[in-house]
Amino acid sequence: MIPWTEDDRPRLLSIATAVPPNLLRQDDIVTESRALLQSRFSQFDRLAPAFQNAGIDTRHSVVPLDWFRQPHGWVDRTRAYAEGAAALFRDAAGLALDQAGLRADQVDIIVTVSSTGIVTPTLEALTAHDLGFRADAMRVPVFGLGCAGGVSGLSIAADLATARPGAVVLMVAVETCTVLFRLDRLAKADIIATALFGDGAAAVVLRASHGADDARPRIGRGRQHMWPDTLGIMGWTVEETGLGVVFDRSIPGFAEAELRTALDGLIPDHPVDRHVCHPGGAKVITALETTLSLPEGSLDIERRVLAQNGNMSAPTVLFVLEQVLRAGTRGSLLAMALGPGFTLSVLPITVQ
Repeated sequence: MIPWTEDDRPRLLSIATAVPPNLLRQDDIVTESRALLQSRFSQFDRLAPAFQNAGIDTRHSVVPLDWFRQPHGWVDRTRAYAEGAAALFRDAAGLALDQAGLRADQVDIIVTVSSTGIVTPTLEALTAHDLGFRADAMRVPVFGLGCAGGVSGLSIAADLATARPGAVVLMVAVETCTVLFRLDRLAKADIIATALFGDGAAAVVLRASHGADDARPRIGRGRQHMWPDTLGIMGWTVEETGLGVVFDRSIPGFAEAELRTALDGLIPDHPVDRHVCHPGGAKVITALETTLSLPEGSLDIERRVLAQNGNMSAPTVLFVLEQVLRAGTRGSLLAMALGPGFTLSVLPITVQ
């Protein structure tokens, strides 16, 4: 098995996050959801406590609250995704490049991770003129990783940086989960998704084999574990008016039962000073603390990110990483997230 960390692995030059301007308070979402859904979905009242128990105070959306009051099809959703995700991409990428002391025309490789919309040309092309990317920059759009996209995308970007020493690699994870809300498709999973998901973006700048970066956090080699016969746990179905959420209620229990064995197989005897976890929901965070044998409350930053932003899918774990690094955490970190497949994605990060 390839060693976890090596001297030629890339360094993290910067990390930045962005959220859209429309603030959605959870109390307002409960009121709006009741008005829109109660008459359409007979089990709404039984599932309504999910909003209050989600551990979320606020979320952000690329569309205002009144957008959800009307039915929308692929055209409306794609327009909202293209405009909103592109704006988030510009904001997060611009901040990350500024923090790294670099210009967009110095970026050699751009990795774009997104699963909540489809546009061609993809987001890095839509934003290239405004940001100022070079015409010969390599574009690597990645679709379908879902909630695991932040960790898996960063792993892909790190491997590309390692393969091209000295190259500047920009990775942007951006999701607009809210535009997938549907009035025409109501099941338990849709109600839970309505209670959980928000929009946001995170960007990371990496570079390998550049002596001036040696003091920066070092990104190790990412690994994945996909459980067999679990395709129905998480993902999307493609339907006439939009994507349909697949979000099984078994996720917290599955994580508690299966995660430790998978981790032990991926990272035998690897010391971890701080787990950096994707906060999929309040129950998921509790299940992670249990299976990782962490004291209750250890994943405090995960809970804070969830409370302030909801589950933004791919970028959420990078919001956590940003705050963990900002807090001055040092030592051996392990970023980890669960996503469609059903897959565990892990990535070691060493902070001196």
